[in-house]
Amino acid sequence: MAELLSLREAIDRFVSNGDTVALEGFTHLIPTAAAHELIRQGKQDLTLVRMTPDLVYDLLIGAGCAKKLIFSWGGNPGVGSLHRLRDAVEKSWPKPLELEEHSHADLANAYVAGASGLPFAVLRAYAGSDLPKVNPLIRSMTCPFTGEVLAAVPSVRPDVTVIHAQKADRTGNVLIQGILGVQKEAALAAKRCIVTVEEIVDDLQAPMNACVLPTWALTAVCVVPGGARPSYAHGYYERDNRFYQQWDPIARDRERFNAWVDEFIRGTADFAAYQAKLATQEAN
Repeated sequence: MAELLSLREAIDRFVSNGDTVALEGFTHLIPTAAAHELIRQGKQDLTLVRMTPDLVYDLLIGAGCAKKLIFSWGGNPGVGSLHRLRDAVEKSWPKPLELEEHSHADLANAYVAGASGLPFAVLRAYAGSDLPKVNPLIRSMTCPFTGEVLAAVPSVRPDVTVIHAQKADRTGNVLIQGILGVQKEAALAAKRCIVTVEEIVDDLQAPMNACVLPTWALTAVCVVPGGARPSYAHGYYERDNRFYQQWDPIARDRERFNAWVDEFIRGTADFAAYQAKLATQEAN
């Protein structure tokens, strides 16, 4: 059963140094507040899993929280490269970063296998691809029924999955609305799952066939309004395109990046304080 906790307490209790941590959300509902809190608490040696690493993982990598990245694409959407990711890979700053690259279909199926309690996923993929040459975990196998050669990859079973959603009820059931990525699969594949939400309500009023994560599948629910910014939360706020553009020059320079993290993340008590500080800066 999910506990209703502050994000600070949930990260402190349920994320340990050396854990495999998945922060999932596709286009919207990206758990930015949780990434900030991992940095505030100085979590180290994390293996980060995400289908589309963007600003949240650029932050975690640049802040020295990560030792490995399992992913299927990485970039600042609509802008360009993740400069902290590139610096870690190319120049080992602030520390070396191990990469494990997959395709989108591969990683999505690996989450499904993890959620299903299976050791690996099977899919039709990688014909003519060079990716298996750089990722030895992508194997081939022969179907025992048809003789067809298929790709096989290990399942993804994070120690902790963190997602953001619109709302939860008072018993900890969570409703996700809008575009779905692999939040459900990542949540069910994990040993522990933390969900940040915009609000707590008495009744989810979930429409038919909605994605509802039951409280028994979750570990903690944390109320963090705006917790997906600068990505958007369907029905709550829009994407902050300007922030994605502003991030590029911040992340390009090591000193500027460190100063930004020290001021806006390590220098704030929580995500609400961060949002207030950022709004004050933008108003001046």
